[in-house]
Amino acid sequence: MKLVIAIVQDKDSNRLSNALIKDGFRATKLASTGGFLKAGNTTFMIGIEDERVPDVMQVIRSNCKVRDQLVTPVTPMGGTTDSYIPFPVEVQVGGAAVFVVPVERFEHY
Repeated sequence: MKLVIAIVQDKDSNRLSNALIKDGFRATKLASTGGFLKAGNTTFMIGIEDERVPDVMQVIRSNCKVRDQLVTPVTPMGGTTDSYIPFPVEVQVGGAAVFVVPVERFEHY
């Protein structure tokens, strides 16, 4: 048994949730916040049998897309901000960060 932890951008959350349900995967959704953009994410925790891991990974891959987004860098900490002029920078966001970890024991009550 494995625990799949998928951290996805909020824009992909509903689409992924619906696809997981449609394909018979049960998941727990947690609200989370990314450290880089300080933006909302959703973390899915999915307990799954070893042989079904490739199937759930395909569902995640199909529903979580990388996209480009313009962001304005945060003001630097310390020092003077008089000469700091923030220019928007294009970064890639979205997609999914997925961790697959072994489960030593699972019980359902």
